[in-house]
Amino acid sequence: MNSFFIRQELPDDAPGISEVHLQAFGQDGESRLVDALRNDGVVNPDLSFVAVHGERIIGHILFTPVQIVSGTVASPALALAPLGVHQDYQCRGIGAALIEEGLDECRRLGHHIVIVVGHPLYYPRFGFTAASDAGITAPFPCPDDAFMALSLKPGALDGIGGMVRYPAAFDAVGAHTS
Repeated sequence: MNSFFIRQELPDDAPGISEVHLQAFGQDGESRLVDALRNDGVVNPDLSFVAVHGERIIGHILFTPVQIVSGTVASPALALAPLGVHQDYQCRGIGAALIEEGLDECRRLGHHIVIVVGHPLYYPRFGFTAASDAGITAPFPCPDDAFMALSLKPGALDGIGGMVRYPAAFDAVGAHTS
């Protein structure tokens, strides 16, 4: 199945996006996270992408604004969260295509840093490395190799260090993973 395309989220996509995350994760945490972020006005449609097969949404990725805080200095970044592919379409390159398209758009829009909590054998292929290497820490317990950062422009992580501050919706639904 190579007949899918990626586009930015549209207002009518919310039910399809919820279904993708319910199917991908087998529970509603990620779906509730996206809804909570939308309700809080945090979702930027320019940074929310869907994979579509025919008329069906089969994948979704969202990049959410976060801050890396050290003392009184807050540096802007994005969190890649969540990423989901409907269980009927997994292992077909759809997640990778969503990540690549999303990261390209993040670069084009002038963003410099992306944070992800994810599988340490999957995300490094896109350039993610342990966030701790840049002195960036998670505000919750997380294995060091699963909490990663990516510099979208050379030197973006230099001297940044600090703890990531996620929007309140992440705590409200207890979700920080992709």
